Amino acid sequence: MGTITEHLSEVTARIRAACERGGRDPACVTLIAVSKTKPLSALQEAYAAGARVFGENKVQEILEKEPAMPEDAQFHMIGHLQRNKVKQLLPHVSLIHSVDSVRLAEQIQQEAKKQGRQIRILLEVNAAKEESKFGLFPEEVMDALEEIRQFPNLNICGLMTIAPFVENPEENRPIFQKLYQLSVDIKKKNIDNVTMDVLSMGMTGDYEVAIEEGATMVRVGTGIFGAR
Repeated sequence: MGTITEHLSEVTARIRAACERGGRDPACVTLIAVSKTKPLSALQEAYAAGARVFGENKVQEILEKEPAMPEDAQFHMIGHLQRNKVKQLLPHVSLIHSVDSVRLAEQIQQEAKKQGRQIRILLEVNAAKEESKFGLFPEEVMDALEEIRQFPNLNICGLMTIAPFVENPEENRPIFQKLYQLSVDIKKKNIDNVTMDVLSMGMTGDYEVAIEEGATMVRVGTGIFGAR
């Protein structure tokens, strides 16, 4: 089985190896420990072993866990976000990965303005166009960007995708390539309030391939905390 500490050091080693294969500096890749459904004790163990960024799917779990963790632990919202939960969420997260519509961005802008804060967001792209997934289709991203970049309290930092669940991670390589290319194309346009520094892609089954294709954030849950 192995402990959370052992799993974390294995994942970190694999990230380094994938960076070497891709000719990248490991410092450019942030590991997000996906702690959804896990008890606080598991997060504390991961923190003690060096994890600093935790990813959660549900607002309620962030509200419970974030105040109980050390101050330098960051929480990212990586799951589908309902508009009525935005207000509660904002004080507790440093990045929202899952902005999948202009309407959601608008809601975040309204609340961010009221709370007097700047919110970092990623646009969620449904790169594989799966029926079951949220996210903008790749061809919708530019139009959405044009609208969302005008919201003064939001900073668009990049893109996120949830690739299909596959047995062989190589099958997702073209999807990661597509997202990387999209981010490069957007960066070239030098759009105000859009940086494209972050590419959040790759999970336990395929994060090494994602890193080879340019991921700057990988979201690993099972690989650190074990099966749910």
